[in-house]
Amino acid sequence: MTVTVVLLAALFILPALWYFYTLKFTRFQRMVAALPSPSGVPLLGHAFILPTDAHEFYKKIHIVCAEFTKTGIFSLDFGFLRKLIVVTSADVAEKLLRSTKNITKSDVYDHAVPWLGTGLLIAGGAKWRTRRRLLTPSFHFKILQEFLITMNEQAVVMNDCLKKNVGKGSFDMFPYITHCALDIICLTAMGKGVNAQEDGETEYVEAVYKASELVHVRQFRPWLWPHFIYDNIPAGKEWKRCLGILHGFTNSVIAERMEEHKRTKLIEAETSVDDDDIGTRKRYAFLDTLLEQADENALSLEDIREEVDTFMFEGHDTTAAGIAWSTHLLGEYPEIQAKVHEELDEIFGDSDRDIEFEDLPNLKYLECVIKEAQRMFPSVPMIGRELEEDTELGGFNCPKGAQVAIMITELHANPDIFPEPEKFNPDRFLLENAAGRHPYSYVPFSAGPRNCIGQKFAMMEEKVMIASTLRKYNIESTQRTDELEPCSELILRPGKGVHVKLTPRITE
Repeated sequence: MTVTVVLLAALFILPALWYFYTLKFTRFQRMVAALPSPSGVPLLGHAFILPTDAHEFYKKIHIVCAEFTKTGIFSLDFGFLRKLIVVTSADVAEKLLRSTKNITKSDVYDHAVPWLGTGLLIAGGAKWRTRRRLLTPSFHFKILQEFLITMNEQAVVMNDCLKKNVGKGSFDMFPYITHCALDIICLTAMGKGVNAQEDGETEYVEAVYKASELVHVRQFRPWLWPHFIYDNIPAGKEWKRCLGILHGFTNSVIAERMEEHKRTKLIEAETSVDDDDIGTRKRYAFLDTLLEQADENALSLEDIREEVDTFMFEGHDTTAAGIAWSTHLLGEYPEIQAKVHEELDEIFGDSDRDIEFEDLPNLKYLECVIKEAQRMFPSVPMIGRELEEDTELGGFNCPKGAQVAIMITELHANPDIFPEPEKFNPDRFLLENAAGRHPYSYVPFSAGPRNCIGQKFAMMEEKVMIASTLRKYNIESTQRTDELEPCSELILRPGKGVHVKLTPRITE
């Protein structure tokens, strides 16, 4: 009886599997195979040509991309039925990023799901649209004004911490930047400070960095994708340890804020409070938006946590990297730093007042500096998409289900759009020079429907932190740019830190 059942099942299942393979994968493979591709290893494709070391990966992927500048698109093979389409052209990127259908993130993000969940960064379809609509009010200009207070306060703390290094030779400024950005994001995202600047190294920061590294390595190693393998090797166990730290911290803060939120609601029910006056009761936090809408939108604790974790990751690591690159480049190019100093002096004179919301648009040249640093070293070096339908890209018909990587680093290094792309030149972003430039040649915050919801927050934070330091100090870099060793993981970081010398601008 058992043998008969097995035979009958085989008669139906095997033909069905064969039909499914020939219908889907043969066509899929044939379409992807039509794209240009670098030489690889049989069966494993290109899995071994891309190093696991984040800096070596950054150098190698740039070399590989350079082979296909004419087509602006090529494919990489990571083993049986695992293909990746890589985009390096602004024209091709535009078609993909402008699409309202191809908005699903690629499966390269799947390895970050245990950490970030399917929050705004990773969610697709209806969930992404709902969350985007729900979270957009968090970045209203009134709320950004509230966040500016926190940014000013933490920038003052950072400058106080930097004092011990002034006039004492070279030191690594990256940890100071990172800790300041962490304090800012904790206060603005969760309404809770961790005093990272005063306490030095924190377990949370170390867990963020280690988790990012583990995700990056796993993304390009197919043999690490199966959970039953990864969970039982040292890297998988370290991953679980990091998740315990990251989620434990977020959960504890959410629980504390929820209790505070309930108490506030009870007080509001008994008193008359103007809902538009954000600052009368407590400092507003991103988490408050989620708590206020939790009942109305049926958000669970897990839903809230995944959005907070996403905001913590995207709002801390990315801005810290952006500020670090800008700081280094200003220190390496004193003539450009002098222009920023001149702009700051025109706005603030010799006062030590806080940076106000009305000052931000006047920091025009500093904004050019930040944009040029993001061109050379975009905080997010790559964006991934999964095609929801057959799509023509760069003259090639790419199949539904294909995974696509848009290499922002390569878009920003196109010499036809940015002459001498390796040169730091903020004048590229003066209005008269940027006019008419391909709108998808510069996308540090992505573009189209899935552009970064927090880009105004990020630019504001970068302006405040950099301006606050430059108002007090002259910065001299003690590394050449090629010595910083960019590390391409989820975020593009300076692998060797940002070593500078500080001297006071004004005698205190």
